[in-house]
Amino acid sequence: MERRSFFQTGLAASLLGVGGGTALPAWLSASPRRLPDGSVRLSSNENPLGISAAARQAIIDGLDLCNRYPGASAAPVIEVLAKKHGVEPANIQLGAGSTEILQMFVQLFGGRIIAADPTFEDVPEYAEPFSIPFDRVPLLPDYSHDIDRMRERAQRTRGTAVAYICNPNNPTATITPCGQIDEWIKSAPDNVYFLIDEAYYEFAENADGYWSALKWVKTNPKVVVVRTFSKIYGMAGLRLGYAIAHEDTIERIGAIASSNSVNHLASVAGLASLHDEEMIPRSFNTNERARRILEATLDELGIERLPSHTNFLMHRITGDLVDYQNRMRERGWLVGRAFPPMLSYNRVSMGLPEDMERFSETLREFRSRSWV
Repeated sequence: MERRSFFQTGLAASLLGVGGGTALPAWLSASPRRLPDGSVRLSSNENPLGISAAARQAIIDGLDLCNRYPGASAAPVIEVLAKKHGVEPANIQLGAGSTEILQMFVQLFGGRIIAADPTFEDVPEYAEPFSIPFDRVPLLPDYSHDIDRMRERAQRTRGTAVAYICNPNNPTATITPCGQIDEWIKSAPDNVYFLIDEAYYEFAENADGYWSALKWVKTNPKVVVVRTFSKIYGMAGLRLGYAIAHEDTIERIGAIASSNSVNHLASVAGLASLHDEEMIPRSFNTNERARRILEATLDELGIERLPSHTNFLMHRITGDLVDYQNRMRERGWLVGRAFPPMLSYNRVSMGLPEDMERFSETLREFRSRSWV
């Protein structure tokens, strides 16, 4: 029996322990963008398209090797990534999502971490158990990183300083001009490392003043660029990310990396996604359409919003954030979470364009009730 037929018959269900008329668990029967209760999740910056058809087929074809350890599966992914980014395989380190890469770097280099406030919250969480000092530098009024102030903090650090720069920034979806970052990297002393999180790079690569920090990795061991398959490739649930850095830095990271942390199915899906030339433009164009719908609605209603260069945006709300989130949940929308100190803003991820049309109607209702 072919794998496709296997998964379309009761045999697969019986082997999973859900045969004999027993329904699949709710978490297995949910659609790619809806939860079992019908709610649409616009809270985690996920790709509503799901994985590509090529990745899906690669997973099915890869099931035969799930009894084997996945080490050999990673090499082809690394080779293709190296070619894609114009580096050598020795410049690539895979991880179980970009978050594992961030964790390894933070806990390996330690020192003092200097980051924006707010920014991606996993980084301070990785520092906390090791008592690694964490300096929070408020964003500038335009919601870009305050590079000058971060630089001053680094200059006052006697030991190792790690500048964590999420660009575009999560949760604000805003860009920090890359020329400012380059100037800092050029003049930084030897004790300063740069952890450049480019999780949303593909959504912003054409934005004015924005480019990747990849040009530094061949010559500067203190610059690490972090990317992910979670966003543009829709693989958040499969967990695949990677670092691009000087080979000496990759060797240091690799020395503490967990063996076989990237599972076999993530590797084959990632490889298929890299070869799917339509996946990035399809995801990008879908996101652009959805974002324009939401931005037009917010502008129509006179609701302040931050400029977005990602698959999410932040907009102003009226009243308590938790009340706002609960009201949205009652209407079938899961939105945002709290991002102190920006508690008068809500972060909303882009769904499909039709989702954002419906979400816009909810916003209009909320505006009529002065809830937003």
